[in-house]
Amino acid sequence: MIAFLRGSFIKKSPAVIHVDVNGVGYEVNISLHTYSKLEKIEEGTLLTHLLVREDAHILYGFFDSAEKELFLQLINVSGVGASTARVMLSYMKPEEIIRAIVQGNARQLEGIKGIGKKSAERIVLELRDKLSKLPIDSNISSFKSNSLPNDALNALIALGINRQAADAAISKVMEQHPELGVEALIKKALQTL
Repeated sequence: MIAFLRGSFIKKSPAVIHVDVNGVGYEVNISLHTYSKLEKIEEGTLLTHLLVREDAHILYGFFDSAEKELFLQLINVSGVGASTARVMLSYMKPEEIIRAIVQGNARQLEGIKGIGKKSAERIVLELRDKLSKLPIDSNISSFKSNSLPNDALNALIALGINRQAADAAISKVMEQHPELGVEALIKKALQTL
């Protein structure tokens, strides 16, 4: 198991980061939360979880242990895969997800793309007690990006959204809210899909 990577962040996007560790490049899938923390950092440590499937080995990266622990808890819920957990962490801040689950607010979770009523209720049922013990990092800052529409589009595509639908959603949100940063833009675009 690969627990963490320490190195230079060579290429960053809202969905994927390339980490150079002593000349070996690792492609790591990340959430918007992690991207917002790493956007302006050139090197450091990224906590990881290696998902081994029959057809691929996929690394997921996290800025802090609270996000990684939440991800691990989410993928242990029946019907919630790694992609869905990453979408959840991209759509809501980790402390917002934890708060919704601990308070039993399944309706808030239903607003996330890919989470239906039954899935939201199952997540709350299975994780409510466990998550009440997790640390919550509330110091998550928003961020700005120079290539805002491209970063948002790449993130939505990486999250499994059709390119045309993602592009249309981003254009619509940017017309209504030109002041948004990439994280907020992606969240609003997810809400319109």
